[in-house]
Amino acid sequence: MDNSIIIRPATSDELDALAELRWQWILENQDVPVTGREEFVRHFVVWARENTSSHRCMVMVRDEVIIGMAWLAVLPRVPSPRALHRASGDLQCVYVVPGERDGGLGGQLIDAVLDRARELGLERVTVHSSSRAVPAYSRHGFESSPLLLHATLPATTPIRDGR
Repeated sequence: MDNSIIIRPATSDELDALAELRWQWILENQDVPVTGREEFVRHFVVWARENTSSHRCMVMVRDEVIIGMAWLAVLPRVPSPRALHRASGDLQCVYVVPGERDGGLGGQLIDAVLDRARELGLERVTVHSSSRAVPAYSRHGFESSPLLLHATLPATTPIRDGR
């Protein structure tokens, strides 16, 4: 690992910067935002503060500048007679700024999140990947599973309060 790079949990005072990375990501993929930048940043920061118990962010920092992020969503699972406390994770929003890509930094972020998942005792971690990133996830232990299925649902009114 590059000694000038640090991977660590994000702090609450970095949420604006993380929102900016997320905004940049959408524009980079030529997606069309549904809101203005300032409104998005405000919403993102509020969302991140409200979801600290379920979503943990790791940041990659070089020279005090965040150059990457990865989120781990922790999902409690129904207790089992074999395990009273169960949880799994979902790796989300792995992003490295364009000028820092293709040197293994994304893989370092993936490994850091998987280390955190192990520390939390999670049973498994899933990821929904772009086709470009599948090889990177595969190199870091992710594999296809015939038992993990998903259903794509038609667009409806967004969930606002979790119900």
